Amino acid sequence: MFEPSLVAIQLSLPPGTLPLVLVAAGLGLSVLEALAPGAHFIVLGVALLAAGLVGLLLGPLASPIVLGVFVLVFGALAIYGYREFDVYGGKGAGRTSDSTSLRGRAGRVTERVTPTEGEVKLDNGGFNPLYSARSVDGEIPEGTEVLVIDPGGGNVVTVESVSAAYDDIDRELARGRDEETDRADGRATEASEEETGDPEDGTGDGEPDIESETERA
Repeated sequence: MFEPSLVAIQLSLPPGTLPLVLVAAGLGLSVLEALAPGAHFIVLGVALLAAGLVGLLLGPLASPIVLGVFVLVFGALAIYGYREFDVYGGKGAGRTSDSTSLRGRAGRVTERVTPTEGEVKLDNGGFNPLYSARSVDGEIPEGTEVLVIDPGGGNVVTVESVSAAYDDIDRELARGRDEETDRADGRATEASEEETGDPEDGTGDGEPDIESETERA
């Protein structure tokens, strides 16, 4: 059994309390999405916020059942917009920027990045494009363009400067060209040896034939 005092408190709540609770919850979830992009709080946050605002407009008509229906309706609309519209860069992506989508993303250092701390701003990085970051080794100064090489679950990303990444790519390409050149030189050497043949069998440079003709003369 409920205490009479608790029942009295519940009955004395003003009619607009529940819509205000929904608005506060919606704003709270939106803030959480901003702090942790990719957590998918934004859909529920939009649904609760919209239902709460409508409840405030309806006033006494906003019963819990009516508000529940509005939450479902606005939730469905939020999911549709979240998936179909280019809200965070990528039609049909159905997400902000989860950890897997951050790999290879370009950005710029906003606070000096070291192997233990730093901050970067990623291009199309979700609701909040600022991420805590660390480097593989060394320091990356503010303003440097970087690439995400390890999303780290979306909490702390590991980045590398674009120039360093391009240097690695150039080295790989140069190594590939050198290997291809070595293979081509090897094939050319083998072909040359086959065309020259063995001098002892008389198929080489033709000198034995010349000597034979001289002796016959």
